[in-house]
Amino acid sequence: MVKAVDGVSLAIKRGQWLGLVGESGCGKTTLAKTVVRLLRPTGGHIYFDIPDEVKAEIEQLESLGKNSGKLTSLLKENDLGIFLGARVRSFRRRAQLVHQDPFTSLDPRMKIKDTVAEPLRIHRVLSGEASKTAVKELLGTVGLSAGQMERYPHQFSGGQRQRIAIARALATKPEFIVFDEPTSALDVSVQAQILNLLKDLKKEFGLTYLYITHELLIAESVCDYIAVMYLGKVVEMGRPEEIFHTPRHPYSQSLVAATPVPDPKRRVGRIVLRGEVPSPANPPPGCTFHPRCSRASKECRELEPPLEPVSNDHFVACFHPL
Repeated sequence: MVKAVDGVSLAIKRGQWLGLVGESGCGKTTLAKTVVRLLRPTGGHIYFDIPDEVKAEIEQLESLGKNSGKLTSLLKENDLGIFLGARVRSFRRRAQLVHQDPFTSLDPRMKIKDTVAEPLRIHRVLSGEASKTAVKELLGTVGLSAGQMERYPHQFSGGQRQRIAIARALATKPEFIVFDEPTSALDVSVQAQILNLLKDLKKEFGLTYLYITHELLIAESVCDYIAVMYLGKVVEMGRPEEIFHTPRHPYSQSLVAATPVPDPKRRVGRIVLRGEVPSPANPPPGCTFHPRCSRASKECRELEPPLEPVSNDHFVACFHPL
């Protein structure tokens, strides 16, 4: 059995911009789709805007190892992982996903006015003239004009298409948005424009972001907190300045070393990782990174390191962190 995401535990505070970084194939997109329930998890829990005392009660009941009626009732009421039908649709009004490639996520046969209005229709928020007015306002919010409503996706540039995808995500007035590498296919100048737009939207609407990227420089510049993934697991979490300037996990160090830095005074040594990324269908025992790690010990080959704090707000899953 392939575990695309294994034992990942993230807590995103309201109003926070959390970055999720890692190389291609490490499970970032799978995690994103699971969080917004495009995929149903095979284990674990997903909570959204529930009191801390409720989570604590669920954890306490689970620690007792008894499948009590109280535990079943609490999970049925609060665990998004087991929601079905109307309850999932209701949640999706509050949480949206913006995909990596807007050219494939936008229907080429639909005009922009219909694309942006689709969430309003599906969730029965607005219809008719009210919906048309809302679409005009949404397009204006992301920097497009009402005169572009009658066009099709192929008539826009890549940056404009991503603005349309963002407008569609904003249609239901969500509280939480997941961005799956939204700027990776854009030119650098357009990337900056989209990032500035996201900053403005977050401030204006009080949004919370989960931002997936493999570009550490972008994560450092915009995120409040960063989590590093490797082969389906989070191996390090911390503030951007900690992850970028003092990474503790050897994988995080290799990511930082491979990141081009536009500062001649800031020198980063080169780190060459051995071998290839293991197959998630047959992961190595112990720490999944140990076959490529220069500091791996017998303990690393036999035991899986837990994610533990090394300082305030900085967590590392490594037996020998620097």
